[in-house]
Amino acid sequence: MIPGLQTPPVVKNLLIANCVIYLAMMLIPSVNHFCGEYLQLWWSNLPYAPQFHSYQFVTYMFLHGSGYHLFSNMFALWMFGRTLEYELGSQRFLTYYLVCGVGAAIIQIAIASLLGENLVLVGASGAVFGLLLAFGLMHPNNQIYIIPFPFPIKAKWFVVGYAVLEIALGWSGVETGIAHFAHVGGMLWGLALLLWWRKQRKIFF
Repeated sequence: MIPGLQTPPVVKNLLIANCVIYLAMMLIPSVNHFCGEYLQLWWSNLPYAPQFHSYQFVTYMFLHGSGYHLFSNMFALWMFGRTLEYELGSQRFLTYYLVCGVGAAIIQIAIASLLGENLVLVGASGAVFGLLLAFGLMHPNNQIYIIPFPFPIKAKWFVVGYAVLEIALGWSGVETGIAHFAHVGGMLWGLALLLWWRKQRKIFF
């Protein structure tokens, strides 16, 4: 992490957008109803799902189910996104963030379809997990302090450990209501995109 790093424009605007939408949903019932009806990502295994729209692959990333859900995602976005936006550039960073978020939803829907489950998806977690992957790949030996561990963990081991945990929780079904495969999906799409950019010599790590 770069000491004293200011918040660059894309990260700043993503933080503002997510927080404003959440507050509007909490304070204005009609906004809450509209977001729940049209902006969440709805997926059904029925032949026709009237609430599903393709734009929801993007809009679902700006909705959160609770204050803790919002805080945890926005804190990770702020913590890791600042460094990544400065290194990737604002346009490439935004592309990366959106690709990870959309890709996360695609993976979660694919798993839900295989299991014959219906799905309602909200949150920036898939995109944020893509940021974690990028930071661990581009700064593998940076030390990260994670509560409750009293010692620092290298970024690369943090990312690997988190990915393994998410896969295990997803397959076990212990924590229902959490899109663990979307988290893993965000990482996988992020990895593919970073490797593609490196092959094109657009980034170096």
